[in-house]
Amino acid sequence: MESEKPNAVVPDAGAENSGPTETSRRHFIQTSAGTLVAGALLGQKAFASNRSLKIGYVSPETGPLAPFGETDKFVVSEFRKLMQGGIQSGGTTRSVEILVRDSQSNPNRTAEVASSLIKSDKVDLMLVAGTPVTVNPVADVCELEQVPCISSDIPWQAFFFGRGGKPQQGFDWTYHFFWGSETVAEIMADLFSGLTTNKVVGCLWANDTEGNLFSDKAHGFPPVFEKRGFKVIDTGRFQDNSTDFSAQISAFKKANAEVLHGIIPTPTFANFWSQAAQQGYKPKVAVIGKAVLFPAGVNSLGPRGKNLSIELWWSRDYPFKSGITGKTPAQLCDAYEAAEKKQWSQALGFRYALFELAMDVFKRTKNPDSPDSIIEAIRNTKYQSVVGPVQWTGAPPNQWTSNPVKNVCTTPLVGGQWVPGKKWPYELVVVDNRRYPIIPVTHKMQPL
Repeated sequence: MESEKPNAVVPDAGAENSGPTETSRRHFIQTSAGTLVAGALLGQKAFASNRSLKIGYVSPETGPLAPFGETDKFVVSEFRKLMQGGIQSGGTTRSVEILVRDSQSNPNRTAEVASSLIKSDKVDLMLVAGTPVTVNPVADVCELEQVPCISSDIPWQAFFFGRGGKPQQGFDWTYHFFWGSETVAEIMADLFSGLTTNKVVGCLWANDTEGNLFSDKAHGFPPVFEKRGFKVIDTGRFQDNSTDFSAQISAFKKANAEVLHGIIPTPTFANFWSQAAQQGYKPKVAVIGKAVLFPAGVNSLGPRGKNLSIELWWSRDYPFKSGITGKTPAQLCDAYEAAEKKQWSQALGFRYALFELAMDVFKRTKNPDSPDSIIEAIRNTKYQSVVGPVQWTGAPPNQWTSNPVKNVCTTPLVGGQWVPGKKWPYELVVVDNRRYPIIPVTHKMQPL
């Protein structure tokens, strides 16, 4: 999806000043290249001679990570519509362009398009989401080039420590909102204990960023599971493209692992799950990250997708709403399904929230021609999004949000399960909310 002509954001009710402005390394170039948008061509009131503000957005629209970018087209279209009237930023009305680039699920390509957006397109703000393969290369380029960046959709530890972050120092230009491994480990254990089992859990962790992070015996999932009384059966790391899981299945059967846990891609899990059925391994509970995050993943498993469990980042049942549009999660999901003729996915809420934050930041930026002023507005964010509150500095706004390190704001997480649906083959429902009781349980957990 390529960029289109400028669109502008809904008028502000009053821009908030956000700290001193400084002459940035790009200020002269940007202000001297101001853009005049002709009202006659747009059919709207002509904007002032200020140049357009540019948002760069990178996500995986093709390749193996494409499900993470499936909702992009809808979300970008929605915000382009919102931006038709102009945005009040720094005391002037500005048009806003959204420049979308496909990472193609390749980290090298990701870094290349991010660099091009900065150096050739001169974006003012970068947005990025969709696993560490996408987020970290973009964030690294932005940090190096001193371009404000907001990211989401990877555990915050992978964003922060995966990029060499130091808690005492943090980063200057890159900010992130999402949950962390410390929460998802507890959510997984909550789901394990949703049914009566022998508390033996067989674990499938691939040799990738998440697999190595979550399998760490000191700081990953094992100590959390063991503290909750579960015996961990870990057969070691394996490649994502592995096709033979006889060794793992044999080990799980030998240990009588009534609980199965994994963080692996859909094709990998499909191979494992099919072989498990063939070889007679039948756990009572299966909590599988990544593989069944999205409807396409669980639907591809056919009848064996029934009652698989997963951490639930966001759903139509979340009690929040957008501070920009007022839409609730249910309204957003309904709008997406009506427009795209596809089932909503967890990524929808976080993609929407990214663009909400971009609009909010621009509205509060004192000098939109200064990267320093934009990053100051990001630091001072106190915003209610469709995925919950986002705030990077100051006291946490409530018990559902925290700032474990600089540059990070956590978001709520609960336990979910795919159950047979009325409108769709499987629907993702909330079955455990003990970590965040503000999010209502909608179904009782069922065995496989």
